[in-house]
Amino acid sequence: MLTWSDIIHFTVKGNPTPDQRMEKTEAEWKDQLTPEAFRITRLKGTEMAHSGALCATHDAGKYNCVCCSTPLFDSTIKYNSGSGWPSFTQPIKENAIKYEKDTSFGMVRVEVMCNTCDAHLGHVFPDGPEPGGLRYCVNSASIKIEIERDRND
Repeated sequence: MLTWSDIIHFTVKGNPTPDQRMEKTEAEWKDQLTPEAFRITRLKGTEMAHSGALCATHDAGKYNCVCCSTPLFDSTIKYNSGSGWPSFTQPIKENAIKYEKDTSFGMVRVEVMCNTCDAHLGHVFPDGPEPGGLRYCVNSASIKIEIERDRND
């Protein structure tokens, strides 16, 4: 289980190695993504609080990167933080997320990105629930849910 100390360590000493890497040109990303998804994932934008389609979604499944489909979060660790963005307590795998210090807008935060394709997802904060104490605050436009199907379907 990752803790805030682990996150700070990654921002200072380097991120875990991803299982794979995907790189595309800006034109290729523009062709693949909606304008809103491109603005958020490739230009480090943010959607307005409480506006994202996945904020109130509670279906069982995996939340994957909208750019490269890498699994990032599981629905079992999604919770209602009241922040207005989908919130998670842990990534699906330690090496799924990339962390960088973000000093934009006069604040010091930790940006979270897909470690496979560098898509901007949002930020992580040390004010989440126990036991890890993390809150991954993610833009809905940067993720897509792969709904878990009942085995009897």
